Amino acid sequence: MAFLRVTSPHAHTVQDTASVMRLVLYATIPGIIALTWFFGFGTLVNIVWAGFIALVCEAAILKLRGLPVGFYLKDYSALVTATLLAIALPPYAPWWVVLVGVAFAIIIVKHLYGGMGHNPFNPAMAAYVVLLISFPVQMTSWAAPLHTLVEHPLPPGPLEAISINFGLLRDGVDAITMATPLDILKQNKSLMMEDLWLANPQFGLVGGRGWEWANLAFLAGGVFLLARRVFTWHAPVAFLLTLALMAGFGYDSGSSQSGGSPLFHLFTGATMFGAFFIVTDPVTSAVSNRGRLVYGAMIGLLVYIIRAWGNYPDAVAFAVLLGNFAAPFIDYYTQPRTYGHG
Repeated sequence: MAFLRVTSPHAHTVQDTASVMRLVLYATIPGIIALTWFFGFGTLVNIVWAGFIALVCEAAILKLRGLPVGFYLKDYSALVTATLLAIALPPYAPWWVVLVGVAFAIIIVKHLYGGMGHNPFNPAMAAYVVLLISFPVQMTSWAAPLHTLVEHPLPPGPLEAISINFGLLRDGVDAITMATPLDILKQNKSLMMEDLWLANPQFGLVGGRGWEWANLAFLAGGVFLLARRVFTWHAPVAFLLTLALMAGFGYDSGSSQSGGSPLFHLFTGATMFGAFFIVTDPVTSAVSNRGRLVYGAMIGLLVYIIRAWGNYPDAVAFAVLLGNFAAPFIDYYTQPRTYGHG
């Protein structure tokens, strides 16, 4: 009788890096459709432009490092980074903002640390924070949602979006931008929540108009990834549950300082996008299931703290980077016991 002798590990999967990355790209489609429907074609322009820059930067750095360009480009990791950053950026961000952000994500955050699998911080979120600190005006010019504009009741079409993004049409940019619901809530000092809701067309049923549908779409994409076992439920559920609990504790049914209801925090801003597409990054998050629970809960807590008392209305990027920094510490204290030890 012949025995098959192989070395550990013995767990096998049909999903390689490229297939996982493709699934992540597929899962973003519902959210991208929702963003396009409510805010126009700017996000699609960002994604195409960012993807092109990412592939060029990736190929150039791989060539300089003497690595096989075709082999690494086919894993889709550069396109995933570019897509996630493009989704996080304002829909009509200038072309040079996208260029700087994607180049920083690929060259500095990813390859400076050794390439995919070695970066300690999420490339898309690190680039987002650098852009937000460096170019606050461009990074806070968010598009107004559908039907909230008097002079421009519909979002810009494809050609108009390209003209805006690439600086060919800048005069009308201010006319299609508004403060986000989180911005309005941050700046509010006197109005009750009910009055604030009535006075600002940016608010929808439970969250921001358009934002709540985009969050539902990213939630659907996240459920798809969970069903395909791309990641486990621990980090996103811990993140969302902690954020909802903190918002519930801080909400006093509508005063000017209540900070919004749990539903408002869950369905406004980048909450669902962060929970299922950023917090679940396998390279920069905790490793064990218990560690992922701690990791997700920590980020949810930080998101609420920064939203409620920090200087930035949405805090997912900052919270994720702090979580990335703490991930090795979390892993050290939550690692599973070695087999055979009580």
